[in-house]
Amino acid sequence: MDLTEKLAILGESARYDVSCSSSGSRREGKPGHVGNTVPAGLCHTWTADGRCVSLLKVLQTNQCVYDCVYCINRCSNQIRRTRFEPDELADLTMAFYRRNYIEGLFLSSAVWRCPDDTMELMIATLKRLREQYRFNGYIHAKAIPGCSDHLLEQMGRLADRVSINIEQCTTESLRLLAPQKAAQAIFQPIRYLSRRLITQKDELAHFRHTPRFSPAGQTTQIIVGASAEKDLQILRTAQKLYDSCQLKRVYYSAYLPINDDQRLPSLATAPPLLREHRLYQADWLLRFYQFTCDELIDESQPDLDLALDPKSAWAVRHLDQFPIELNQADYEQLLRVPGIGIRSARRIVAARRHHRLTLDDLKGMRISMKRAGWFITCNGRYGGPFLPNPENLRSLLCDQSGRQRQRSNQISLEEIYADSLCANV
Repeated sequence: MDLTEKLAILGESARYDVSCSSSGSRREGKPGHVGNTVPAGLCHTWTADGRCVSLLKVLQTNQCVYDCVYCINRCSNQIRRTRFEPDELADLTMAFYRRNYIEGLFLSSAVWRCPDDTMELMIATLKRLREQYRFNGYIHAKAIPGCSDHLLEQMGRLADRVSINIEQCTTESLRLLAPQKAAQAIFQPIRYLSRRLITQKDELAHFRHTPRFSPAGQTTQIIVGASAEKDLQILRTAQKLYDSCQLKRVYYSAYLPINDDQRLPSLATAPPLLREHRLYQADWLLRFYQFTCDELIDESQPDLDLALDPKSAWAVRHLDQFPIELNQADYEQLLRVPGIGIRSARRIVAARRHHRLTLDDLKGMRISMKRAGWFITCNGRYGGPFLPNPENLRSLLCDQSGRQRQRSNQISLEEIYADSLCANV
């Protein structure tokens, strides 16, 4: 099998590892233009300074000894199998890089023989890139659950980001859908990476030239809809990972009916893409807006409202805390107003140091008054056209596009796959 065939197979198999957005389109190079776009095998990620980086997204191998029910690469599936040798994948990555097709590599893998053997194969690829080719580009590597600590250490010194997928957030679901995986084997390397990242910060504070270790941190992925977990369980798991393991991000992947198995739910309509989207929005509130999981949902309502974004749903349930006066509210209160984001809240705090704000001042700050107006006063003037009750306000704020997507049963398979790879919040 030549490299082109291997790339087609292993690039396709990598599409379900969500960590960045796929390009989803093809654009050939044109005179006077820089670069091109390929739908399969390339994806994008963003650096801290806002640059978009194109990555070669591929598996080291799709030969797997595990039989996870939800996975396209499960050993019981009859699909074409192949494996990149370290030299082949390193040479291919450098060939793409020299032609300016990519700026980095996203490397994952099925479990070949055992976790340690797979990790050694991946590490050999990364070593060839870093040491022989002196490749200084971005590398995101997916570690294999159950691998040894010394292999995690090697991978962390070679890759910019190391991540481990937990896939299922309860031991019951893991036992049902991935019987060969154990929760301990998944969370032990996550905790190891967390401890090493903390140690790395201490070392950098004392030693200027200490060897780097996964400078972009670690992430994970949870499959949504393949098992019976409620959104409350998923978000509590995410919050615990953020608080105790210092994860950079949790990715949510809507379950797609890839395999025919009685243990998987049969989707009468489209995959739960809207639910995935709401989880991303709630996750954003946990990370940047100082919300907690139990504020957004609780035992009495364990799932997010699909018709409303999580911040608006929270605000409608807590109208006793609104409206707030923008000239007096502190930064934390401003973050809880629907339609006011982090940048808008900072602009408000900065502007009111010089003069009292009016509703006309808010227009220049790009604040969505159609959403924020119901919850604020500005210099004593109410921002909305009238004072609504909770039910009326809920219908006014209702996300019409979300309701249409929820009702729609006519989504093509291509659209499902394209949407499932997008992690836009």
